Amino acid sequence: MDIFLQQIINGLTTGSVYAIVALGYTMVYGVIQLINFAHGEVVMIGAMVAFTVITALVGAGLPLPPIVLVFAGVLTAVPVCMAIGYLLERVAYRPLRHAPRLAPLITAIGMSIILQHLALLIWGRDPRAFPQIMEVTSFNLGGAAISSVQIVIILLSVVMMGVLTWFVYRTRFGIAIRASAEDVRVAALMGVDANRVIAATFIIGAAMGAVAGVMYGTYYGIAHYTMGFTLGLKAFSAAVLGGIGNLAGAMLGGILLGLVEALGAGYIGDLTDLCQWPVFGGLLAERCEADGHVILLGSNYQDVFAFLVLILVLVFRPSGLLGERVAERA
Repeated sequence: MDIFLQQIINGLTTGSVYAIVALGYTMVYGVIQLINFAHGEVVMIGAMVAFTVITALVGAGLPLPPIVLVFAGVLTAVPVCMAIGYLLERVAYRPLRHAPRLAPLITAIGMSIILQHLALLIWGRDPRAFPQIMEVTSFNLGGAAISSVQIVIILLSVVMMGVLTWFVYRTRFGIAIRASAEDVRVAALMGVDANRVIAATFIIGAAMGAVAGVMYGTYYGIAHYTMGFTLGLKAFSAAVLGGIGNLAGAMLGGILLGLVEALGAGYIGDLTDLCQWPVFGGLLAERCEADGHVILLGSNYQDVFAFLVLILVLVFRPSGLLGERVAERA
C-alpha cells in the first residue's frame, strides 16, 4: 500500500506538469485546429531562462530568500516565452492560416527544430543543474513521502487550471475565445478580432508553458536543450488522451498520463528481467548467458506505459475521453 500511495503522489506531480503543458496544445488546437509542435521547446526555453536568472542571482551573492530567486526566474521566463509564442503565431503560422493543413504542421515541426538548436547555441549541449537553493522538506502521508516541492507543484497547477477555466468561461475575452473555437469566420462577423484572439491563445499557452518548465526543472533539478521534445510529446499525448480542444480533457489526460507512468514503473519495474521468465529465458538463452539479463520494461521505459494507454484510447475512442465526435468543418 505504501508503494501504491507513493506512486500516486509521484504520478500526480508529473501529471500536473503534463496537464499545464497540454493546456497550451489544446487551446491553440481548439481555436485554429493547429498542433503547435514547437510548444515543448517553448517550455524548455522557459526552464533555461529561469535557470540562467537563478544561477546569475546566486552567483552574484545577493542575500535573497530562495522563494524570491525562484519567483525572479519565473517572472523573467514568462515574458520571454510569451514573446516567443507571439512571434511563432505572427511570423510562422499566421501567413499559413488558410494554407492546406499539412503546411502549418510541417512549419510547426520546423520551428521546434529551430528553437531547439537556438537553445543549443545559447546554453550548450550539457545538461544544466538547477541550483539547490530551497531546503526540501518531506512529509509522511500514510507511509508515503511527499516533498514540499511536490506540494507546491500540485497546488500551483490546480490554481493555474482553475484560473484558466475561470478566464475562458467567465470573462468577456474568454467568450471571444470560445466563439472563435466554434467558428473563427462567424466570430469575426460578430465583431471578434480573430487575429487578437488567436495570438492571445499562443501567448497564454506560452506563459503557462514557462511556469511548467520551471516546475519541471525545479522538480527534477536539471534542464537540457532536448527536454522539450519528450515533455511536449507527452503533453500532446495527454491532450489527445483527454480530448484535444477540451480544457477539462487536457487536465484529465495529463493527470492520467502521469499516474499511468508512475504506477507502471512502480509495479512492473520488478518484472523486467526476461531471463527470469521461463518462456523468454529459453528464447533468449544465448543473450541471457552473455549479458546475464535482458531488460524490456521498467522505470527507464516508463514511456511505454503512457503511450500504450494512448494507443488503446485512440483505438477504442479516437476523440479522447472527454472529446466529442463532431463533423468535419466545411
